[in-house]
Amino acid sequence: MPGMIFGYARVSTQDQNLQLQLDELQKHGVFEIFQEKATGTKKDRPALNELLKVVREGDRVIVYKLDRISRSTKHLIELAELFESKGVEFVSIRDNIDTSTATGKFFFRMMASIAELERDIISERTKAGLESARARGRKGGRPKAPKKALQTALKMYHSKDYSISEIVKATGISQATLYRALKQQEPEEQDEKR
Repeated sequence: MPGMIFGYARVSTQDQNLQLQLDELQKHGVFEIFQEKATGTKKDRPALNELLKVVREGDRVIVYKLDRISRSTKHLIELAELFESKGVEFVSIRDNIDTSTATGKFFFRMMASIAELERDIISERTKAGLESARARGRKGGRPKAPKKALQTALKMYHSKDYSISEIVKATGISQATLYRALKQQEPEEQDEKR
């Protein structure tokens, strides 16, 4: 039994018009269209999340263009893998991609392989960089804050006479480093009270 055909349309700003996408999706026999008017940077996409909840095996999801459904290549691959795991076909009208065809499946497998290769290359570069630094007597990671400056910052904080920005300015210790040090002190202080 053939599944349902769902469409997803999104514009990046409130000023843009969804009509072109809606017209194209309707030409492809879409049963229901999930519409979004949001910025591309926002991760929260309620209409897309709703679509992902309703699709079932045998269904088909159609978009006007790939960039309408995904924020990045990584996100697109994640969606393609999700659709494949659910047994849902995916179609992009303008990009001529249809995962019900061998070419469409190949396209996404190729993209997934490229993304995996990219992750491996970054990982290898990081390891090589750390090994090279160790060979020169350096350790990886952030440089440690000077102990004396950190102790001064903590004393200033506990005196309650200085604001955080005054402490940061006077000692050169970042806010994050100061808060980390304060957090580490909490368990020590509780141990001393016991």
